[in-house]
Amino acid sequence: MGGGLFSCYNHFMKLGSIIRKVSGIYIIGLVITAGLVFIPAWTFDYWQGWLFLGFLFIPMFFVLLYMLTYERKLLGKRMNVREKRGEQKYIQLINTLLFVLIMGVAGLDHRYGWSQMPVWSVIASDILMFAGYMVFMRAMFHNEYASRVIEVQRGQRVVDTGPYAVVRHPMYAAAMLMYSFIPPALGSLWAFVPLILIFIMLFLRIFDEEKALIKGLKGYKQYMRKVRYRMVPGLW
Repeated sequence: MGGGLFSCYNHFMKLGSIIRKVSGIYIIGLVITAGLVFIPAWTFDYWQGWLFLGFLFIPMFFVLLYMLTYERKLLGKRMNVREKRGEQKYIQLINTLLFVLIMGVAGLDHRYGWSQMPVWSVIASDILMFAGYMVFMRAMFHNEYASRVIEVQRGQRVVDTGPYAVVRHPMYAAAMLMYSFIPPALGSLWAFVPLILIFIMLFLRIFDEEKALIKGLKGYKQYMRKVRYRMVPGLW
C-alpha cells in the first residue's frame, strides 16, 4: 500500500515538474515573440502582429496540452534543444538570428510603412501558416524519434510510412511552408529578404542530417533509394 502511494506521489511530482517546465517555455516563448513583433513596430496598434501571435500560440497551447496527456515521451524529446554536432550548433544559431531579423524587419516595415498589403492576403497567409503547422504536427506525431536535435537514438528504426513515404523530410517541408508565410502574415514584403537565408540554412541542416543518418541509422541508405525526394515530390 505504502509503495503504491509513494509511486503515485512520484508520478504526480514528475508530472508537475514537466507541466511547470512546459508552461515556462511556452510563456517565455510567447513573451519573446511578442517583443520581437511589437518592439520594432514600436506600437501595439499592429493588428497583423496580434493575429500572427494568435494563429501561432493558440494552436500551440492545445498541441502542448495533447502532448502532456498522450505524448509525454515525444514532448521530452522536443524539449531537448542541445545540439551535439558542431555544424548544427552554428546552423541553429544563425537560424535563430535570422528569425529575429525577420521579425525585426517586419516590425520596422509596419512602423515606417514600407509595404502595403491587403487585409485578405494577411489573413490568407496566417491560415496557410497554420496549415503548415498542422502538417508539421502530423509528421511529428507519426515519428516517435522526432527530436529537435540531430542524433541517432538507441533502438531507432527508419520511419517510412505516412508522410515519410512521400518525402524524406516532411517536418522540414512543413516548416518551410510556415516560414514562407510569416512575412506576409505580418504585412511585410521586405521580411522575405532574410527569409531566403533561412531556407539556405535549412538546406544545409538537411544535408548534414542525412550525412549523420547514413552513418548511424541502419537501413537509411535503402530508404533514400525508396523515397527519392527530400521535401517536394517530383522537384527536390
